[in-house]
Amino acid sequence: MTNAMPQVLEPPGLPDEKAARGGGLRELWWRAMDWRIGIVPVPVGLMLLGCVAAFVALGKVPTDITMMIPVLAAGGFACAEIGKRLPLLRRVGAAAILATFVPSLLVRLGVLPPSLTGAITTFTDQSNFLYLFIGSIIVGSILGMDRMMLIRGFLKILAPILAGSLAAVAVGTMTGTMLGLGLRHTMFMVVFPVLAGGVGEGAIPLSIGYSAFSSHPQGEYLAEILPAVMFGSLTAIVLAGGLNLIGKRRPHLTGGGILQPGAHDMGEAGKPLPVADLQGIGGALVLAMTLYLVGELVQDVTRFPGPVTMLGLAVLIKLLRLATPMMEAAAYRNYQFFAQIVTYPLLFAIGVAKTPWDKLVSAFNLPTITTIVVTVVTLTATGFFTGRMVGLFPVEAGIITACRASQGGTGDVAILSACDRMVLMPFAQVATRIGGALTVTVALGLFMWWQA
Repeated sequence: MTNAMPQVLEPPGLPDEKAARGGGLRELWWRAMDWRIGIVPVPVGLMLLGCVAAFVALGKVPTDITMMIPVLAAGGFACAEIGKRLPLLRRVGAAAILATFVPSLLVRLGVLPPSLTGAITTFTDQSNFLYLFIGSIIVGSILGMDRMMLIRGFLKILAPILAGSLAAVAVGTMTGTMLGLGLRHTMFMVVFPVLAGGVGEGAIPLSIGYSAFSSHPQGEYLAEILPAVMFGSLTAIVLAGGLNLIGKRRPHLTGGGILQPGAHDMGEAGKPLPVADLQGIGGALVLAMTLYLVGELVQDVTRFPGPVTMLGLAVLIKLLRLATPMMEAAAYRNYQFFAQIVTYPLLFAIGVAKTPWDKLVSAFNLPTITTIVVTVVTLTATGFFTGRMVGLFPVEAGIITACRASQGGTGDVAILSACDRMVLMPFAQVATRIGGALTVTVALGLFMWWQA
């Protein structure tokens, strides 16, 4: 909770602050309103709790945005504030972990009423909330980058991503085999799913392909694959938080979100961006969503991942200087808003709608857990050291490489929020989307050869 007292502007006609406060009761009320859980004033949160209870009792929980904004904000920031206060764990991304997995547990225990859970799930699935977030983060962070450093960064980051992926497959497969999981099961049901890029882009295509090349139903394969995807993403979140802690203790190993020495996180050559006006911010949001729609259209026609198309278009706009400095500043302000205000509510929605607790818990047997952890640790550590060899800050290189084990776009959000590096989202998307697509292709090719 935050308890900072903001500066209060005195209304016209009132002689002083004491008169404006109107006595002790009003002062107590103002203090209560300034006591917040994240961004939510405590009295407002209590009022919201009463409204939600009433809607649940009536059996008519709205699924529209007017209901979901306060509910997700209150739930997400409440979990995050608890995580920020846990000894030791707060240093390794406990806020993001709790914001994602506590709501999943609450659904499993029945603490969240089914009508509220259903409303959140419906809103999350139908509103495309996730891609509003990712689009704003990607476009804003790219347009706010140093142009030359952007070019060099995309080329250099491929080295740790590739080296980390190869090392993770080799070491992870060997570990699982030695622990008695078997070579085939370890490779296709544990290691490849961890690196496949999430559920929709990784686990589901893998399960469909495995089923097509064998006699087993797709559902059985998906049930085996999902725990590896989820626990791998959780491991990556914890490791990203650990890398952030290393960066704080050894500042020379990190750029604080900047990928390589000499780069800047906004403007050209470190020049500050102009102050964006409200119309510019609105226009930048429209630009981000238009690029997302272009990517979605390309995906419908060619099946090429839409977020990668969106990312490529944003890079092209930056490289060709097609956006004015004012537009770049507006896009960067959008990035800052979504990164600071929307992250935890989004993670709460993901926890309720897309993180089944039973699937996560089913991965909790020692050989599988050990194999997943070894795979992700190898992936991240290789990225860390390879990044240093090619001139990148090793902490940032390790974090981006860890995103190879993320649960798709939702996992990227959780990983980057755990280490306070949301500005790295464009590079994380390259690791997750392109790396995941290549992993699925290789995995299905090997599985077909194995079945032959």
